Amino acid sequence: MSQELLAATVTAVRHAGTRMMARYPTEPRLPGLPELLASLRANDAAVVATLRPALTEALPSAGWLDDEHGSGPLASGEWWLIDPVGGNVNAVHGMPDWNIGVSLVRDGRPVLAVIHFPVADEMFTATAGGGAFLNDVRLRVSVKTSLDGALAGTGQAKPGHDPELAERMGSAFAAMTNSALHVRVSVPVTHQLAQVAAGRMDVHWQFDNVRSHAAGVLLVQEAGGVVTDLEGKPWEPADKSYVAAAPGVHAAALEVLAA
Repeated sequence: MSQELLAATVTAVRHAGTRMMARYPTEPRLPGLPELLASLRANDAAVVATLRPALTEALPSAGWLDDEHGSGPLASGEWWLIDPVGGNVNAVHGMPDWNIGVSLVRDGRPVLAVIHFPVADEMFTATAGGGAFLNDVRLRVSVKTSLDGALAGTGQAKPGHDPELAERMGSAFAAMTNSALHVRVSVPVTHQLAQVAAGRMDVHWQFDNVRSHAAGVLLVQEAGGVVTDLEGKPWEPADKSYVAAAPGVHAAALEVLAA
């Protein structure tokens, strides 16, 4: 992956973050669901309008997908996968946990990832085989070797869960709470994956994988983490579920979730 393409992607994502910061309300007064949904759509549209021309110019041959809730396999070739505002629901409520996420997928594998946390001014980047970085400093996952000292997390990949999946998430939360030091349930998922890559968290699991998680998964992998399905097989973008963790706690996390 060329450094020129990475640099162009970082520039585009940073510009999108700047545009979102101008829209970011720290004292929201949304009266109801219709107004909230309108704000979500407007935020996404503003970011896509910034990213699409810049990324298309950087790599005209790549396809474009900005459905952050899309799932399943991708066609061959190169694709830009965009999560315009990860944690958009947080942004419209004036909370700081939201990001701009971009990955480039080639023949079904992520090869480039850029996730920007505008409020904290943190830029996470990764390229396949080239490592993961936070503001140009190399990232390493944590060295934890036991869940009893681990910070774990999960969260909703998309709205509209069916009751069975919600019950499964609740059972897994209870099981992990009995094993780990602390368990977070929050969005956006890519925020948690970036924290695992940075060694700030130790485990993230997901029962409702979507393609836009590819950026966070590549960050974890390039920072030395392990990402598998719940049977321990190597992660695939179309997997339904996955566990991303530091090597020292990955097997224990799998055991807890399997039980």
